[in-house]
Amino acid sequence: MTRLPNDCFGDMADMISVQEARLQIKQKAVMITEAETVPLAKASGRILSEDIISSVNVPPAGNSAVDGYAFAWSESKRTDGILKSVGRSAAGAPFTETVGPGECIKVFTGALLPDGLDTVAMIEDVREEDGTIHVPISLKQGANFRRAGEDVKMGDLLLRKGIRLRPQELGKLASVGLQDIPVQKQLKVGLFSTGDELVNPGDETRFGAVYDSNRYMLKALLETYGCEIKDLGILEDKLIPVRTALENASSECDLVITSGGVSMGDEDHVKAAVEQIGSLHFWRIAIKPGRPLALGQVGNTAFVGLPGNPVAALVCAMQFVRPLIAGLTGEADYISATPVLGESQFDMTKKPGRREWLRGRYSLSDTGQPVIEKYATDGSGILTSLTWANGLIELDEAQTDIKKGDSIRFLPFTELFA
Repeated sequence: MTRLPNDCFGDMADMISVQEARLQIKQKAVMITEAETVPLAKASGRILSEDIISSVNVPPAGNSAVDGYAFAWSESKRTDGILKSVGRSAAGAPFTETVGPGECIKVFTGALLPDGLDTVAMIEDVREEDGTIHVPISLKQGANFRRAGEDVKMGDLLLRKGIRLRPQELGKLASVGLQDIPVQKQLKVGLFSTGDELVNPGDETRFGAVYDSNRYMLKALLETYGCEIKDLGILEDKLIPVRTALENASSECDLVITSGGVSMGDEDHVKAAVEQIGSLHFWRIAIKPGRPLALGQVGNTAFVGLPGNPVAALVCAMQFVRPLIAGLTGEADYISATPVLGESQFDMTKKPGRREWLRGRYSLSDTGQPVIEKYATDGSGILTSLTWANGLIELDEAQTDIKKGDSIRFLPFTELFA
């Protein structure tokens, strides 16, 4: 299994900006996954492992874009648009005879056109009279005619290595007849929660216990990013079991992620365990929510320690684990979420010098103006704020006073989950 260089994140600065953190990830997170071949039907969301060159034309032959009558444009000019219909061509049932001077054929969408025909008049623009067809003489040559190779030509670069295959890319691969698709293997992610207070949903609870939500939330998120998840359960707050579990996970996973346990408290053993068997570089990023957030390695396996509070865990995973996954899987076309703008519906102040992400809801006002609301409270343990929101409000480092009516940035969950 390909692994990361030793201590590849070891020179991270003590306190860095979000932009610097993302740049560090992009520069240091080298691709470690290997290639494999999967059926087209199983390739959704996977990363293409090699350039794809088309071996065919799409469409393979000239065909009609509409229902109507096909003819040679020069003949319509010679006959003042008066032509004789001598047959029909439908998709899958082409006209196989010759179309002579002054003649045309009736065609349907997708039907192949015989050699020499280069223009199609829509059925609603044609007039039939005394057994002849009258087509508009104002039509431009090539109207409603799809030429062979109009979409893709034989020898074209169809798709470039490193792109994530969306529905439209799968359609493009299918259009040239490909069935077996070369892709990167899915990143294997070992996922832990930490804390003696945690129990699994469905298990018998006890006084002082809380149900573990982070592992299920993060598993769902990471699966949308194309990862194969190894659910490693809940780690108890004891150093030796934590260390053993992390060692075992690092031997079979490409990336190990924990939530909770990387603070400086007496019961936070993840930090000590990682430092004993690898390296842990506390990544002090000027953000809220998101402390503590740790990046390091267990041996040559990448490690991320997310905060224990569920809102902070999810936000940090979307903002920093996502680009790390892109780097480890060779996803060349990944870009961070693109914000949209809207009018603030709230007033607030924030500290300068750090970036903040607030739970927000983007909608249109009665007048059609994009507006953005903020959840009433900002606590990092309030999961209800995430189910209420449809994205995150992003306030940059320079912003300090936000007034109702100000233009602010919003990151839709549809972007953050992609």
